[in-house]
Amino acid sequence: MARRLALPIVVLALGAMATPAGAAPCDGLRGLPVPTADVTKAEVVAPGAFAPPGAGSDPSAAPPFKSLASFCRVAATLKPTVDSEIKVEIWLPIGNWNGKFQAVGNGGWAGVIPYPSMAGALAGGYATAGTDTGHTGNTAEFAVGHPEKVIDMGYRAVHEMTVYAKTLIAEYYGSAPSLSVWNACSTGGRQGITAAVRFPADFDAIVAGAPAVDWMRLHAGRVALNLGVNRSPEHRVPLQKYPLIHNAVLEACDAIDGVKDGVLEYPRACRFDPQELVCAAADHPGCLTPPQVQAARAFYEPIRHPLTGEIVMAGLERGSEMSWSTLGGAQPIGNAAEAFKYIVFKGKDWNWRQFDLARDLAAAEAADGGVLASADADLRPFFDRGGKLLMYHGWSDPQIPPGNTVAFFNRIVERAGATAVGRSVQLYMVPGMNHCRGGAGTDRFNPVAAIEQWTVDGTAPAQLMASRVVDGRIDRTRPLCAFGTVAKWNGVGSTDEAGSFECVQQADVPQSR
Repeated sequence: MARRLALPIVVLALGAMATPAGAAPCDGLRGLPVPTADVTKAEVVAPGAFAPPGAGSDPSAAPPFKSLASFCRVAATLKPTVDSEIKVEIWLPIGNWNGKFQAVGNGGWAGVIPYPSMAGALAGGYATAGTDTGHTGNTAEFAVGHPEKVIDMGYRAVHEMTVYAKTLIAEYYGSAPSLSVWNACSTGGRQGITAAVRFPADFDAIVAGAPAVDWMRLHAGRVALNLGVNRSPEHRVPLQKYPLIHNAVLEACDAIDGVKDGVLEYPRACRFDPQELVCAAADHPGCLTPPQVQAARAFYEPIRHPLTGEIVMAGLERGSEMSWSTLGGAQPIGNAAEAFKYIVFKGKDWNWRQFDLARDLAAAEAADGGVLASADADLRPFFDRGGKLLMYHGWSDPQIPPGNTVAFFNRIVERAGATAVGRSVQLYMVPGMNHCRGGAGTDRFNPVAAIEQWTVDGTAPAQLMASRVVDGRIDRTRPLCAFGTVAKWNGVGSTDEAGSFECVQQADVPQSR
C-alpha cells in the first residue's frame, strides 16, 4: 500500500515544478475560458511515462517517448462549429522550455495525433502541438455528409489548434513564444503552406517537406498514372524488373555528377531511355518487352490534361524505380482513390477503372471548392510579415512527384518576385531520398535549426548538412544545396564526407521531360 501512496506525492512535486513564476499551474489550464475547447486532460507527465493511446506495453512504442523529460500535457476537443470535433494535444516542457513553439503536422488523410513528431519537438525544448484534424482514422470516409469536417481537415483544425496552443503557452509560461514554427512533411507540408496562405500571422517560420499541394490535381494525376502504366497485363512492369531498370539508370547516369555513389545528384540531367533495355527476342528477366518499355517511359512522363495539354502532375524522376509500386501497383494508391470515392462521389460506388481524367478532375475541383486544394501560391502576406518558408523534397520520391514541388516553388517566386528567394522562401532538393525519408541518399537533416538561423540572419542557408544512417551509424554526409545549385565533389577528399563538396551553380541541363 505504501508504494501506491507514494505516487501522488511525486505527481504533486512535479506539478509544483511545472509552474513558472507568475504563471498558471498545469492543472489550472483545464479551466482556461476558451469557449470552443472541451479540455479532457491537463496533467503533468512524469519523465519517460508517456505512451500513445492504445500502445499498451508494446516495446516498439517506447522510442521516442521513453527518453522524454517531464511535461505538462493538455488534451482537448475543439468545436468551432456544431459538426467539429477536433482533437488536439499541447505539450509544454517543464524546466527546459526554449521559449519557442513548434507545431507538427500529419500524413495521408490524418485522423491521428502525430505523437512521434511531437516527441521530437518536445525533446528539443519546444512547446508543441498536434491534431487529428477533426476525425479518427487515416481515411477520407469521414467526409461524406460532413462538409464542416472537410473544412476542418483542409485548414481550420491547424489554425484552431495553433490559436489555442498559443493561448495555453502564454498562460502557462507567462509570456508568448518568441518564435512559432511549423514543421511537417507530405500532408503536413500542405498544411503548413495552407496556413501561410490563409492565416499568415499563425507562424513565423514554416518547414514544408514534400508538400501535397494541388491536392485534388495530385490525386487525379496519381490515378491517371496508375491506369497508364497498367493499361494492359502486357504493359505492367513486374516488380522483379525494377532493379533491372534502376541499375541501368545508375549505369548510364550515376557518374554524370562526378561521383559514382548510387545516387543521382541532379536526376534531370539523366537522359536514360528504357528503350535501351528492350528485348531482342522473347521476354526474359534481363530485358523489357516493347509494352513494358512504354509503361516504364510513362512513369517518367508528366500527366497532361487530355484537352488542354497542361501538366496535371509531374512525372517521377530517374532514380525512383525501386519504389514504382507505390503509384504503379495493381490499383491506384489509396489516398487518391479515397479522394474520389468520398470527396467527389460522396461514398457512392466508384469504379476507378472507368476514370476519365478530364471529366473526373473537373468533378474533383468542383466538389472540393478549394478547401483541400492548397493550390494558391500567393504567400506575399506571409512574407510581408517577415515569414520564412523552407521547402524540401526527395528527388527519388515515388509518391508525390518532386516536379510538383519544383513547379509550386516557381509559382511562389513568380507571385512574390525573384528577390523573395533566399530572403523569404527557399527550396532544397534531396538527392536519392524517397518520400520524406529513406532511400539511398542523405535523408537526415535539421530544417528547423536551419530556418531558425535564417530568421536571425535574414538569409536562407546556402546548404543544409545531411547524413545517411546505415545499421545505426552515419556512413555518409553531404550538403543539400539551395535549389539551382548542386553539390560538386572537389576531386580529392572522401566522397562520403560533406567537406569534400561545395554547392555550385547548376549548369543549364536540358530537362528529362
